[in-house]
Amino acid sequence: MYLYHLTLQKQSAINVSIFGNFSAPRVQELVVARGSILELLRVEADGKLKSIASVDVFGAIRSLMPFRLTGSNVDYVVVGSDAGRITILEFDGDKSMFKKVHRETFGRSGCRRIVPGEHLAADPRGRAVMIAAMEKQKFVYILNRDSSARLTISSPLESHKAHTVTFHVVGVDVGFENPQFAALEVEYSELEEGEEYEKMLTFYELDLGLNHLVRKDSTPVHARSNHLVAVPGGADGPGGVLVCAEDMVSWRHIEGGADVCVPLPRCEGTDDAAPILITASTTHKRKGVFFFLLQSEHGDLYKVTMDYEKGEVRGLDVVYFDTVPVGAAINMLRLGFLFVAAENGNHVLYQFQSLGDDDDGSVVRRTRERVYFKRRPLQNLVLIDEIESLHPLTDLTVKDLAREGTPQLYALGGCKRNAATRVLRHGLPMAEMAVSELPANPTAVWTVKRTAADEFDTYMVVAFVNATLVLSIGDTVEEVSEAQSGFFGTARTIAVHQIGDDSVLQVLPSGLRNIRADKRVNEWRAPANKVIEHAAVNSHQIVIALGGGELYYFEVDPSGQFSEVAKKEVGRNVLCLDMSPVPENRRRARYLAIGDADTVRVLSLDPDNCMQSLALQSVPSPPSSLALIEMQCEAERNARGTLFLNIGLQDGVLLRTVLDNITGELTDTRRRFLGPRPVKLSKITVQGEPALLALSARPWLCYAFQNKLHLSPLSYMRLDSAASFCSEQCSEGVVAISGGTLRIIVTERLGELFHQSELPLSYTPRKVVDVTDSDRSLLVSIEAEHRTVSETRRVEAGGAMEVEAHAAGEEDEDEVNWEYEQKIVPPTGAIGSWASCIRLFDPTENETLQLIELQDDEAAVTICTCTFAARRGETFVVVGTVKSLVPAPRSHSGGVLHVYVIGSDDNGASMLQFVHKTEVEDVPGALCPFQGRILVGVGKLLRIYDLGKKKMLRKCENKSFPSMVRSILTQGDRIIVGCIAHSVLFAKYSRGENLIHIFADDVAPRWITTCCFLDFDTIAGGDKFGNVFILRLPKEVSEEAEVDRTGAFLKMNQGILNAAPHKLVQQAQIHVGSAVTSLQRTALIPGSNELLLYTTISGAVGVLVPFVSREDVDFFSHLEMHMRQENPPLCGRDHLSYRSYYFPVKDVIDGDLCEQYGSMKADVKYRVAEELDRKPSEVMKKLEDIRNRCL
Repeated sequence: MYLYHLTLQKQSAINVSIFGNFSAPRVQELVVARGSILELLRVEADGKLKSIASVDVFGAIRSLMPFRLTGSNVDYVVVGSDAGRITILEFDGDKSMFKKVHRETFGRSGCRRIVPGEHLAADPRGRAVMIAAMEKQKFVYILNRDSSARLTISSPLESHKAHTVTFHVVGVDVGFENPQFAALEVEYSELEEGEEYEKMLTFYELDLGLNHLVRKDSTPVHARSNHLVAVPGGADGPGGVLVCAEDMVSWRHIEGGADVCVPLPRCEGTDDAAPILITASTTHKRKGVFFFLLQSEHGDLYKVTMDYEKGEVRGLDVVYFDTVPVGAAINMLRLGFLFVAAENGNHVLYQFQSLGDDDDGSVVRRTRERVYFKRRPLQNLVLIDEIESLHPLTDLTVKDLAREGTPQLYALGGCKRNAATRVLRHGLPMAEMAVSELPANPTAVWTVKRTAADEFDTYMVVAFVNATLVLSIGDTVEEVSEAQSGFFGTARTIAVHQIGDDSVLQVLPSGLRNIRADKRVNEWRAPANKVIEHAAVNSHQIVIALGGGELYYFEVDPSGQFSEVAKKEVGRNVLCLDMSPVPENRRRARYLAIGDADTVRVLSLDPDNCMQSLALQSVPSPPSSLALIEMQCEAERNARGTLFLNIGLQDGVLLRTVLDNITGELTDTRRRFLGPRPVKLSKITVQGEPALLALSARPWLCYAFQNKLHLSPLSYMRLDSAASFCSEQCSEGVVAISGGTLRIIVTERLGELFHQSELPLSYTPRKVVDVTDSDRSLLVSIEAEHRTVSETRRVEAGGAMEVEAHAAGEEDEDEVNWEYEQKIVPPTGAIGSWASCIRLFDPTENETLQLIELQDDEAAVTICTCTFAARRGETFVVVGTVKSLVPAPRSHSGGVLHVYVIGSDDNGASMLQFVHKTEVEDVPGALCPFQGRILVGVGKLLRIYDLGKKKMLRKCENKSFPSMVRSILTQGDRIIVGCIAHSVLFAKYSRGENLIHIFADDVAPRWITTCCFLDFDTIAGGDKFGNVFILRLPKEVSEEAEVDRTGAFLKMNQGILNAAPHKLVQQAQIHVGSAVTSLQRTALIPGSNELLLYTTISGAVGVLVPFVSREDVDFFSHLEMHMRQENPPLCGRDHLSYRSYYFPVKDVIDGDLCEQYGSMKADVKYRVAEELDRKPSEVMKKLEDIRNRCL
């Protein structure tokens, strides 16, 4: 078995983010790390975050740091990873890609305690970088530039100290004196058991003259200190560092001085004994003015300012600023934006409205007295943009519940107040700007400028069967009369375009109308008994096709007058035609494409060989539309891009062929089925670049993004016609017709594969099951949150507060503050207290039908649907819960099995009706229906229960499983059990003896998180450490277990070394980066072959596609081998080692690496293609074909 691994959606969790000017001076950008993905984000003028470049480094990115040489205006990116190397990258703005500048090896690969990479710090003046490990090792590299202004890096200077744990490292601003670094450390070599440790703030100094690193000073700090913030120094400030500890922040300097320490403001109503911990910080500095923003683990932002004079700090001022989602990192940009890389849920971008200078009483001023504040809605910040994130993605199911013809992905994601059920549909998200009803169903729509110098469109022209409607575009869209516009309104319009300097051409079946700026009209009449059927127009050329196959070619002078240049008899009816784009600094398009019943021809428009045929392509179905468009793609990187001939066929197929700019030859044809309706093509503009809109059963967009060509459906209704739209209110949009409505839409985020809609949840979701009936699509999910007050108690508290406020005659401000606080920072309960619920909802309508709150600190951990033999025809939902669970050290008060039956209320609406509940002695970790009964994993036990009248009845039990049961699968009498620490075990149920026997297990220990059947003897599984694997039971063992039952059971009872008598054989294995949360065998395209779809806790969605031919296996195996040699990972991590992180990769080809073929240099691509006996275009076609098999 050979599989092709491909990531459909990259990890959405951001673990590190930095800001700087990476592509050009004065361009505010962010570089974020998403596991192994390095991505550059840019804040656009409208405040939206745009992804500029993204690259997979095939390694765990542990830390990032911006670095700027003295006198430079562009930042480098220093990367600490699990490669055992320090990597310095620069961003090439012309090619939109990261480039390696230096990569220095210092240790072994992997995330190890004593191998540096966890901490990075840079000298603020751009002279040195420190990279440190969690324990013992620290290296400092001196960075400089050579005579060619290229960055140089020195050999490492080390300052190791054994038995020393490092918590945080920063570069200290000392002006242009010897660079210094500060670190929070704990030395444990002489600690006795139970003895309190002493935490030290250690300063390291790099002597540039002696080229030596020394420990300059070490002073004790608060034992709970965890975070350092560098204070601007030299001429910009007093220098030193802020030391953040529990409940307090202090300033320290290497030269000593008074200890300036202030407590952090505390939210009213919180437990004073619960410490406040700072988890992230950012600094704003400009022209001698600076301040800090610190974020606590609850999301509260504190603004810290310093009162200092001549380098001496007299006090710190700390004020509550606002409350935002808890961030793994926060970054303050110079343009007035704050980016929060959220730990859970969507990442957010805020804009500053004020700097929080108004004293609301929550300011701590140079005092050790505690100050309290009330959380409130955002006052100093305003939300500008969000980046959708599925992290943590806990479960996913693939169903076509909306009955759209293609399955949707229903994902449970988010945490606490960000929790939601998200519906993922394949397609780009679209935003609807306006919708207007039309008097009838139109046939086409265009937008046109009045003059060539206009920036925005002037008119919107809508064509009907026998009429034309003209709308003016301004602050509003209004209908204009024929006298005002000059358009002929009582006939069907075939085409509209601005020509010359100030004229507009309207093509009618009867002829051409040239509408001048002064409303004078010049007409050209079609020959007698002939009508114009199709037209192609640009600013200086006109081609029309008449019935019977006649082509007329006109050219337009600058005044707008057109004259006939050539005429051609094709001999067959022309079904569609289009002209190529006009090259820069030229007036004429070079090529004309025409389509008839079974061919598409390319004709020349050059004066020397006008209307001569250059190329011919046969098509399997009559073409319905043509579009010649020049786009930047992965195959070519020249300035002009690649000219494509796009052919839309009447059977719903889109053909894309490369048209040679010089010879006009057609090569490299790609094919994609878009839908059952004829394909209609429209040229539009997306982010300033040409793009193609293909309309079939659903709209598709072909566009260039990050030097790659994408063809993606739009998450929008079916469109009949479309055109680009540009106005003052919408600089780049699409005007489209759908039925009898006119719609203006815009694309939101390019490059995304899925469009998300969400249903907010109360707590962190755990599992979801499908209970769809014939009438309605329904899902049931379980949610649970540790140390959280339940929704019922919160509502009761809110109601009591409201009564008290009204009784006191207070305004509603406290109610608003309370509601916001519950949304952002839910109340914290005691350890072992849980809030949990069962939710029945309709995902197609985003509607919750029923919510059942669990009481007595029960936490729902697993759920399944089943039918019982005693009550056939009814569907039951069984939920396993645990009481008062304490995760670490693990303890609980027993488990409970809740049984519900799906019924209906008095109005006929579906609902869950409680049947009974059964207590069990351990955690019910897994449930699975089994032959009219139910299998339950109770701790290390596997039991069979049946439905009783008052509780579940125990029928059978096996106590031989080595660790807690995490998942259960069944097929016939065979039971597949996944354990927490002992991988997968195969068992068999003997109905006659009423016994469960284990007869096969795995040779490798794995922490199983999910499993699914591939066939009777084969299962696919995922574990906690990010491995996806396939195990198979040997054929002879399977036959023995099924046929020779007596002998098989004897062997099962014997075992070997306390294990099963037989072993499973590993068929495939790959490491995907983070914990796998779900696995499903499914097909994402109706009628296509099935694939294995997985999701990870960090929000990634990927597939494993089985190969169907040995030829494909050989091709992609050799391509992967050449890619490892010619295009090694950016940070120096060995690709084979990364995919073999815990177990050697086996029989899985990494498509993520193969797809980087398009980003390599042209000469390298040609060299790799030659080794494969292919052309580069053929390699790209193979990669595109296998991706199209997935989506």
